[in-house]
Amino acid sequence: MSLIPVSALSDRLPTFPWDKLEPYKKTAAAHPDGIVDLSVGTPVDPVPELIQKALVGAADSPGYPTVWGTPELRDAITGWAERRLGARGLTHRHVLPVVGSKELVAWLPTQLGLGPGDKVAYPRLAYPTYEVGARLARADHETYDDPTELDPAHLKLLWLNSPSNPTGRVLGKEELTRIVAWAREHGVLVLSDECYLELGWEADPVSVLHPDVNGGSYDGIVAVHSLSKRSNLAGYRAAFLVGDPAVLGPLLQIRKHGGMMTPAPTQAAAVAALNDDTHVHEQRERYAARRAVLRRALLSHGFRIEHSEASLYLWATRDEPCWDTVAHLAGLGILVAPGDFYGPAGASFVRVALTATDERVAAAAARLG
Repeated sequence: MSLIPVSALSDRLPTFPWDKLEPYKKTAAAHPDGIVDLSVGTPVDPVPELIQKALVGAADSPGYPTVWGTPELRDAITGWAERRLGARGLTHRHVLPVVGSKELVAWLPTQLGLGPGDKVAYPRLAYPTYEVGARLARADHETYDDPTELDPAHLKLLWLNSPSNPTGRVLGKEELTRIVAWAREHGVLVLSDECYLELGWEADPVSVLHPDVNGGSYDGIVAVHSLSKRSNLAGYRAAFLVGDPAVLGPLLQIRKHGGMMTPAPTQAAAVAALNDDTHVHEQRERYAARRAVLRRALLSHGFRIEHSEASLYLWATRDEPCWDTVAHLAGLGILVAPGDFYGPAGASFVRVALTATDERVAAAAARLG
């Protein structure tokens, strides 16, 4: 009897990029005052107390949670989307909780039934998991600068990402409206990754769920949101989709079969997080302060910063190969992400995360100064 090789699926995937950063991490860690890790955008501040209390309060959850989430969670999602994003007329059929946004991005093309001959498109500079999702489904993939210049033939899934990871670029309302209209004209499903939407600095990001963008209809559009960044809940795996019920209904059925359930205590914590705006404002202020310190230090050190009007990153360059910049900063005990992790167009940039403590950010600024 022959066995399926374990590598059959993994062979479709690129090398996991973060493994390539390990030698530079060792260099940075050898700094006498320790490493300042600005490479991965992982929250470091405490989970707000009201969210912790909600989690603990739901700790006695012996039964299976539902994939669709509790009615309270669905109410919290629709309420937040209407309050914060300007969405109108949402019902429970317009929402679907997911187990963190990364699993959704990676498995969505497969769950949509895409395969060979179908095409997935995403920005030229982008979160690598968009490509991974296409590869897992054996679908074709293509990058773009302007999605309306793509050939719509066989294009089944168009990823938007605003604010962008890694660049922090924000798509304006007119641009989003134009893209949504084009996608609808050609029957292309739009997935808008808006996980950084509440972290606008020099721009006020707009959702595809806003009626000015979608004309009051959710046909053919789905927005992806996460509580990882705005509420420091990366460890909870709490995210959700909002949009076209004709897309979310079948996805719900598929995810039921797959057992893709957000744990009940996490669902309760998400309700608390979505119903409270105060902790979001407080966290924004922390990030704004760190951003100001790092931005000033990078500019004084000879960097140029592009875009970065939103999100948790500064997209910075010294107009040299990105790995040279990574090595230079590692020598100062500062670890950043090379721009080519996000596509060849990032080859001369690095992504600098704002997700370090005030003390570590001050240390980085002192070393750059």
